[in-house]
Amino acid sequence: MSNLMEERVLSVRHWTDRLFSFTTTRDSGFRFRNGEFTMTGIKVDGKPLLRAYSVASPNYEETLEFYSIKVPNGPLTSRMQHLKEGDTVIVGRKATGTLVIDNLRDGKNLYLLATGTGVAPFLSIIRDPETYDRFEKIVLVHGCRQIAELAYGESMVTALHDHEFLADEVKAKLIYYPTVTREPFIHEGRISKLMDSGQLYSDIGLPSLDKSQDRVMLCGSTQMMVDLKSRLVALGFEEGNHGEAGDFVLEKAFAER
Repeated sequence: MSNLMEERVLSVRHWTDRLFSFTTTRDSGFRFRNGEFTMTGIKVDGKPLLRAYSVASPNYEETLEFYSIKVPNGPLTSRMQHLKEGDTVIVGRKATGTLVIDNLRDGKNLYLLATGTGVAPFLSIIRDPETYDRFEKIVLVHGCRQIAELAYGESMVTALHDHEFLADEVKAKLIYYPTVTREPFIHEGRISKLMDSGQLYSDIGLPSLDKSQDRVMLCGSTQMMVDLKSRLVALGFEEGNHGEAGDFVLEKAFAER
C-alpha cells in the first residue's frame, strides 16, 4: 500500500492575504490522534512536494481540514495557495506528532499556547471530548501580529459554543485568549510577556503556572517555543514525549515561520 493518499479539495477559504484553510475528503482508512500532523502537499512535475501540516479537524469527522500560511516564493505554499474546489492534494497515510494529550500527565488546567498557524493542532484538541474529560479548564492562547490573523481560530472557537455534543463543556471549561503584537487590541503583546507580567493569569482568573496542576502544549514559531520552553523548565516542568508523559510538550517537527 502506498504511504500517500490522493484526496479531493472540498473547499478553500482565504482568511487574509497570508493565511488560508482548506478541507479535503478523507480516506476511510486514515487514522490520527487529535493534535497530530501528516505530510501534505501536491504533485509538481509528477513528483510529490510535501510539508508537515497539522490536522485542524477532529479525528471523528469524515473530512480533513488544514490551515496554512502563504510563503512568497515558497516551494509548496506558493502553489498550495491557489488550490480550488475539486483539485487533488496528497495526504500522508501515517500521522504522527507529540502534541497529543496522552503525552501529558494528569493535571487540572491545560494551556494550549500557539502563534500563527501553530493554532491548527489545538483546534483539533479543543474539539476532542477526552480533553474536557481530563481537564477542568482548557486555555487556548493564540498570538498573532494582526487582528485579522486571529479570524480562523476565533471562528472555530465560536462555532464550538453551538456544538451538538460539546457546547456545555466548552462554555464551562474553554477559555479563549487571543493577543496581537502590532495593533491595538483587547489583549496586546507576546505570550511570553503576558505570562511574565502576570497579565495573562489576571485576565483569565487563574493562578500563575504551577507544575503540580498545569499542563502545557506549545506550537508556533521556533523563537516562541524556545522562549516558553525555557520558562517552563525554569519552573520545574518536565517535557513529555511518546515514551514518557510529562508536564509539557512541543512540536519539534516543524515551526510556523
